[in-house]
Amino acid sequence: MNDDRKASRLAVLSDDFRALEEKLKRGGGPEKIEKLHKQGKLTARERIGLLLDPGSFSQEIGLLVAYDEYGGTAPAAGVVTVVGCINGRECVVVANDATIKAGAWYPETIKKILRAQEIAMRNRVPIIYLVDSAGVNLPYQGGVFPGQYGAARIFYYNSIMRRYLKVPQIAAVMGMCVAGGAYLPALSDVILMVEGTSFMGLGGANLVKGATGQTIDNETLGGAMTHNAISGVAHYRTKDDAECIEKIRGIVADLPEKERTRVSVSEPGAVATGFQELYTVLPDDHRAPYDMRAVLSCILDKNPVATAPGSDSMLDEFQADFAKEMICGTARIGGILVGVIANSRGMSKGKPGQPPRFGGIVYTESAEKTAYFIENCDRHGTPLLFVQDVSGFMVGADAEHSGIIRAGARFVEAMATAKVPKIVLTINHASGAGYYAMAGQGFDPDFIFTLPTGRMGVMEGDSAVQAMFGTQLDKLKAAGQEPDEALLAEMEKVRETYDTELDAKHAAARGLVDAIVTPEDTRDALVLALRTCLNTSTPHIGAFVLPQV
Repeated sequence: MNDDRKASRLAVLSDDFRALEEKLKRGGGPEKIEKLHKQGKLTARERIGLLLDPGSFSQEIGLLVAYDEYGGTAPAAGVVTVVGCINGRECVVVANDATIKAGAWYPETIKKILRAQEIAMRNRVPIIYLVDSAGVNLPYQGGVFPGQYGAARIFYYNSIMRRYLKVPQIAAVMGMCVAGGAYLPALSDVILMVEGTSFMGLGGANLVKGATGQTIDNETLGGAMTHNAISGVAHYRTKDDAECIEKIRGIVADLPEKERTRVSVSEPGAVATGFQELYTVLPDDHRAPYDMRAVLSCILDKNPVATAPGSDSMLDEFQADFAKEMICGTARIGGILVGVIANSRGMSKGKPGQPPRFGGIVYTESAEKTAYFIENCDRHGTPLLFVQDVSGFMVGADAEHSGIIRAGARFVEAMATAKVPKIVLTINHASGAGYYAMAGQGFDPDFIFTLPTGRMGVMEGDSAVQAMFGTQLDKLKAAGQEPDEALLAEMEKVRETYDTELDAKHAAARGLVDAIVTPEDTRDALVLALRTCLNTSTPHIGAFVLPQV
């Protein structure tokens, strides 16, 4: 841990995440990496490093997926998926990691490729496939081959992108590409192959011999020269990985310009407060209050023209004096105008004669206020940033009588049907129906990020214990008895289970968030996400919206 940072909960969790990140990025380990190098090949991450613009920020999607499964032998599920810039153009890159089971597909590999394709489809950005895979990981074929979201979905998305969405797809076969996996490059716009190291075929030489009795080597069967000179399946032949990557960069540079955005974009401003402040703003106890505006000041551009006394230097707040438990307003991130929706975590005054309001809770008035703000942003084409630290909707007689269900439904509908880009950043809690209203994953936000402190679940462990054991505990209390050791142990087991499943790493491992971001990278991640979203003005609803067909 750096000496200049307070040893806060956020700092400890950030350092833990970085250590895990470094481990996962080693893939199959030094021996497997060296084996690839001896074959004249680069690793997936080395290829991506050459492909993306030097010194530019890139965001890996799904790094932690499956890290806690398969005994730790499938880091990143054997595929690297990244959003980054190629010749200044935002792109999605999918690269098989051949250091892990020769790049074979696990069930979670499919999930990651589909998520990468959805990002490309929704935002109409080019997608590049760096193929180096032995195909289906056969022991897990039941989770790879069949089903609506099995491997076939990849080829469905390939086809939709080609025929209707006009999303550029570039596939470089840089190693093995066998069986059904060969349809991924075949359904792309451009196919490149590398001499001596790439193979593409519905069956390899061994399968051909077993099925037909024909003896043939892979190079003759489906190597770079074969598919460029004989079958005509491939379009370009390159001598090595480096030349192949350089050719892809040239192809991307020659693509038509991206659509001009209607969103207001100015010169990027300086951030109001440095990211270091996040380490001290967030309390060590996730239940404790804190100043959400101080968090926002570490993310948003400082407004150089906000000079009026008491004016906010970063956020033009909407209905600032009403329903203060929800912060709504417009601001800029990297010069891009966004509508910010954030949960305030402090106590605030209620209406005259009413009790104070709890931060992080959605009340009837705050639901109605936020729904109205979302609809305004949608009318104006302003992207939405949900800064999420929500414990749920208010319950109780007063809440129900005020129409919380109706107001909550309006909030959810406004968010779900907004056509503008939606980006989520979780700070602490993402709980209950409040998680849904704040653009939970089920509503297809464009990007979902979380700080290492994020906690996603129906409720906290103590609340779960009360829900599950409350009646039993009340009976014991009425009888003047205490819970026995067995009951205490059962209650503690529930708490431990919830603590494990509420951890941000648990959510990231299951693809419930796109990435864990540390304070140092949070603003860069948001800027890149927004710039990616601005590649199109088509509705950002679902995985994709078809044009008139």
